[in-house]
Amino acid sequence: MMLRVAIIGGYGNFGGYVARALAPDPGIALVICGRDLRKASTFADGLNAANPAIGRVVDIGGDPATMLGDIGPDLVINMVGPYHTQSYAVAEAAIAAGADYCDIADAREFVCGIGALDEAAKTAGVTVLAGASSVPALTAAFLDEAAKAMQVRHVYYGISGAEQANRGAGTVAAVTSYVGQRFTRLKDGAMRPVTGWSGLHAVRYPELGRRWFAHGNVPDLGLFPDRYPTLRSHAFYAGHEINVLHFGTWISGKLVRIGLLPRLDRYAGLLVRFAALFNWLGKGRSGFHMVIEGEGTDGTPMTRRHWIIARQGHGPIIPCIPVILIARMMAEGRVFAPGARPCLDIITLDAYRAEFAGLDITAIDE
Repeated sequence: MMLRVAIIGGYGNFGGYVARALAPDPGIALVICGRDLRKASTFADGLNAANPAIGRVVDIGGDPATMLGDIGPDLVINMVGPYHTQSYAVAEAAIAAGADYCDIADAREFVCGIGALDEAAKTAGVTVLAGASSVPALTAAFLDEAAKAMQVRHVYYGISGAEQANRGAGTVAAVTSYVGQRFTRLKDGAMRPVTGWSGLHAVRYPELGRRWFAHGNVPDLGLFPDRYPTLRSHAFYAGHEINVLHFGTWISGKLVRIGLLPRLDRYAGLLVRFAALFNWLGKGRSGFHMVIEGEGTDGTPMTRRHWIIARQGHGPIIPCIPVILIARMMAEGRVFAPGARPCLDIITLDAYRAEFAGLDITAIDE
């Protein structure tokens, strides 16, 4: 049976990659959705998909329930950010249409709160998965593997994005939404407040050299303390490839915190244009690092270090991988338990990393 997949934002930077990755699958029929029918149809026609792709209008700010009802999808993939300003209207529309749903949300409240739709999803017999992205899907996969060999006590990790990575206003709004804002993270066994983009420090990467980082807010910070009961400290960090942008954001965060600047996410479009002026300083290379500390079954201290180096602007492909794998699994007949929940226990680390083949991405384990 053909899986009819509606990709909302399907002709954008992230959605376009997902569409191109799924187009050759003979078990999938794509519906490219967005606010502009001409763009959606033109993109769909250019896919040369195994099954003819079509374009349709779906405006998440309008009436997505009616629009999706007219399409009749089996799976809805929401690729339209930023998610921190969205309601669950798209997921609710998918439920009303009797379709499964997933997204690449990295907004903490959005992903952690998706359980509010659990009863409705179970009644409709559909699966709703939020956060099918680098965080928390990939980060949890790393920790799940570590937890097989140790009691995890401390985990620290970060993402340093390349500046030429076709970042749109939605992506920039998501990152800047927590700059200078307060949120909590696990420290010494208790949830404690921290300010976004504080905690300035450098990490030396293989190949990339020194990259600068500061505190970021992601769904993991709310999900992992319960998921890994032995965890004592947990932090996520974000950073820019280009130092001047990183330090500029750090200074801006301080000004936001003391009230001299408003929230930065309202200026996302302007910040995208400003950051583009510095693209010539970058090399299109992104990095991810994770340090996991704990004890083995005999009490011996253990440390695992993981690195991911992405070149040629391939870093933004990494958060797209979970939704691609979910669609393929469903096309092959995989059925996930009905209900609404964060995307955990769905994508294994081996499956995730197998998707790096054919990309200029290197994974290193120490």
